[in-house]
Amino acid sequence: MKKDTSHTIKRAQRFPVILISEGLLVGAVGGLIVLLYRVALTYAGIWLEKILSYVRGNPLRIAAWFAVLMLMAFIVGRLVKWEPMISGSGIPQVEGEVTGKLAQNWKKVLPAKFIGGFLCLFGGLSLGREGPSIQLGAMTGQGISRLLDRGKTEEKYLMTCGASAGLAAAFHAPLAGMMFALEEIHKGFSMSILISVMTASVTADYISSYIIGLDPVFQFRLDYVLPQSYYWMLILLGAILGVMGAFYNWAMLKAQDLYKKPKFLNETTRLMIAFAAAGVLGLLMPSVLGSGHELIVSLTNGEMVLGLVVLTFIVKFIFSAVSFGSGAPGGIFFPLLILGAMIGGIFAMTGVQFFGLDPVYINNFVLLAMAGYFTAIVRAPITGIILLFEMSGSVSQMLSLAIVSVTAYIIATLLKSEPIYESLLDRILKSHKKNQAGVKGSSQKVLSNFVIMNGSVLEEKMVQDITWPDNCLLVALERGGKELIPKGRTKLMAGDTLTTMTDERDAGYVHDKMEKLCYTSF
Repeated sequence: MKKDTSHTIKRAQRFPVILISEGLLVGAVGGLIVLLYRVALTYAGIWLEKILSYVRGNPLRIAAWFAVLMLMAFIVGRLVKWEPMISGSGIPQVEGEVTGKLAQNWKKVLPAKFIGGFLCLFGGLSLGREGPSIQLGAMTGQGISRLLDRGKTEEKYLMTCGASAGLAAAFHAPLAGMMFALEEIHKGFSMSILISVMTASVTADYISSYIIGLDPVFQFRLDYVLPQSYYWMLILLGAILGVMGAFYNWAMLKAQDLYKKPKFLNETTRLMIAFAAAGVLGLLMPSVLGSGHELIVSLTNGEMVLGLVVLTFIVKFIFSAVSFGSGAPGGIFFPLLILGAMIGGIFAMTGVQFFGLDPVYINNFVLLAMAGYFTAIVRAPITGIILLFEMSGSVSQMLSLAIVSVTAYIIATLLKSEPIYESLLDRILKSHKKNQAGVKGSSQKVLSNFVIMNGSVLEEKMVQDITWPDNCLLVALERGGKELIPKGRTKLMAGDTLTTMTDERDAGYVHDKMEKLCYTSF
């Protein structure tokens, strides 16, 4: 036991150097896999558009297309039954495994998520590529870790690197990929993880950019910086986004509940409902199918009037709930950005008609609303601000982005709306008890880092005075870049980074207890 503990600690001390090279490897492999996924989804959208043009107006062809949709729903349903961890976004699953609460099998998740996500977008479901891309990247990190026979501590880091690479390759947003992986997945910062995640993110983005190009995902121009005389509208917009974000979180969870109520519905029949809805909308309102990228183009080019934007928002919102609630392998990240953009468009167009807003600023509000809506739903404001600045190629809106995002964050928090990915993770944990039992059977050692926040219960307390979690060993303390050996009379300070060791089976429990100690004040 003593020899095993000593070896684990020594390996942790070499992490900064080891993880840079491993982050480079994960970024390269994960970036290629996500790039292939991104290309596959691009073709899925092209083929869907051609099929809808071909079948429209011909009853026999329409019937044949609906039969194909039911076949795709059946295949995806079988994939979800074979590997339940591919259901939904994939981000909560990655977060759950990094915190030691879930276990995934990369050999099953990688092919099942790739094929399932492709079929869902080919069928026209209102889902995004970002969640699957993050899960594919994280599973690449897990696979590389296990092929190299790394321990669970390194595996968590490599999964975080893979998640960062996945978002960077999916959206050409390396900084946002890095911030999202740290802010939402890993939920912590240290120099070693920061450098390795940055390496993976930049590597994946380079590979993606070299093959696809450097154009930002959202290509619309912002010709003017919003004058400060309009800043009162930013507060109002942020408040609206906070309320709408809370409603979005409620609606997505409610959709899942509604699907689960009828006993005759299973993995496959739920998906058949979503695919059938996609078939109907493909004939009546094809603009709401898929992730919705073309809606941004139409909105920012001034091709949509206020009434059409409102109608499109309502239909897209409901269809997104139908698609995601079914358990289909696909994300909510991109569709929620589209919905946020339409809220911004509605707000700005209303401002033009009733408050004398200059029409040249409509696109500014579209961009700002995307960041604010993302923040209200996901509760990751830094990622939202950086993501929109990278995806649009505009750096002139940083102050406005911050005002809207902070306001939306505050309102959503006051409404007691839980971040969507945390709510989804809680549901997964409740419905996958067998999976959690698999985690509890492991005896590998896991090292985790926690930073003591200002005002936490640990601040200014001695180590011996703290009731530490059961089965948890405090092995190191970093302060001001120097590593200290914690002793009973060592006084803890805000900003200290604590390194704990526990068995893998207790990692989830210890993680929650340590976060409460480090972040909560009493």
